[in-house]
Amino acid sequence: MYLAQNLAVDREIKDSFKVSRLSNNGYAESVFVSVTYNRIFILINAKGCIQIDQQDFVLDGQEILLVAKGQVFAFTPDTILNGYEIMFGDCFWEKTPTSASNCKATLFNNPALHQRLPLSVQDGESLLPVCELLCQEYLTEDYPNKLDAMAAYLKIMMIKLANIRVSADGNLNDFDNQLYQRFLELVSVRFHITREVSDFARELAVSTRKLADVCKRKTGHGAKEIINGHLIAEAKRSLQFSTKPIKQIAYDLSFATPEQFSHFFKRITHTSPADYRDAFVNIGR
Repeated sequence: MYLAQNLAVDREIKDSFKVSRLSNNGYAESVFVSVTYNRIFILINAKGCIQIDQQDFVLDGQEILLVAKGQVFAFTPDTILNGYEIMFGDCFWEKTPTSASNCKATLFNNPALHQRLPLSVQDGESLLPVCELLCQEYLTEDYPNKLDAMAAYLKIMMIKLANIRVSADGNLNDFDNQLYQRFLELVSVRFHITREVSDFARELAVSTRKLADVCKRKTGHGAKEIINGHLIAEAKRSLQFSTKPIKQIAYDLSFATPEQFSHFFKRITHTSPADYRDAFVNIGR
């Protein structure tokens, strides 16, 4: 668990959107950041390590990192980054065309599934020019439709990232890829109603065994783990960014009792909901 004195909260950014070029960016110390704005790191040359939700990822070369609202991350002091960092909040995302909504949900609603993505030379040649155009647009003087233009670029980027994620799972056929995608979309809107794999399999018109097998081959995690991961991600966001009583959060997530929710949360995160919330409430005190 993170100590309050080691945590920093995201600073407010104008229009809930920011793009930065990374040029040999280093870190003097490891400061854990409680994420308010979703982040996309497009890294063309990186060395070091990032810890996200207490899991370490070694960085070596060219790749993509996704960090979602509600997560906590820090780079180690020896880390050097080159590429781009894109930050966006919920209110900025609402400006993007609705056709990209599924891409955002797939990539960020259960971030542990897609924390890092490969960036091939071919994908880099397609994605990096979009990053540069977005950065140039961000740095221009404000004009009436500037936010809409940046939102359009972000939509393009999200679509490309979603395609990269699908391409990284070349071991599945088209039907299984589509099934997995539909499962994630369904989980994103039904997780607060049911946690049963059989309920999702029924809606997708496949057997529970088939759904479990596709999820396992796709991610290395079972369908139940994916559903639970979405629940934990939503619970963390609620604990950090709302003042709802823990009892209300438990009921919102369809737990029968607050005690059942606390047991579930602690089993997966190794800390209680109350202790998790306290760590963020006390930031800066």
